[in-house]
Amino acid sequence: MSIDWTHFTPWASLSGGLFIGLAAAIFVLLNGKIAGISGIVAGLLHPTGTDWLERFCFFIGLLLAPMLYMLIAGSPKIDWQASPTVTGIAGLIVGFGTRLGSGCTSGHGVCGLSRLSPRSLVATLTFMAAGFATVFVIRHLLG
Repeated sequence: MSIDWTHFTPWASLSGGLFIGLAAAIFVLLNGKIAGISGIVAGLLHPTGTDWLERFCFFIGLLLAPMLYMLIAGSPKIDWQASPTVTGIAGLIVGFGTRLGSGCTSGHGVCGLSRLSPRSLVATLTFMAAGFATVFVIRHLLG
């Protein structure tokens, strides 16, 4: 088995992780709230408080940031690994898992682990194991 080194991007990955951590830290310091994407989006879909504008701006920032990056760095080649149907089904399954686990990778994996939350550790280990198993089954067992 050969390794595809075109997918090995340690500097881009490291800088992306640093920016995600910095954004989560700034969000909690300025707002006292966890930057959990699923919770922010759920609050947009079912508004109950007065923070709808804050949630909306955060969500718009998530959409605009990659577009801004593409304008600055040039449009990258996107190599889709699955069809739009499979991608949509995968998104629905992820959404179901997010509700089942009461949070997502940003809420549990970034913010929860940094707060040493045992619940977030269990959630992160669970969704990472599920992701590893899914990739193994899809790529190696189903081909």
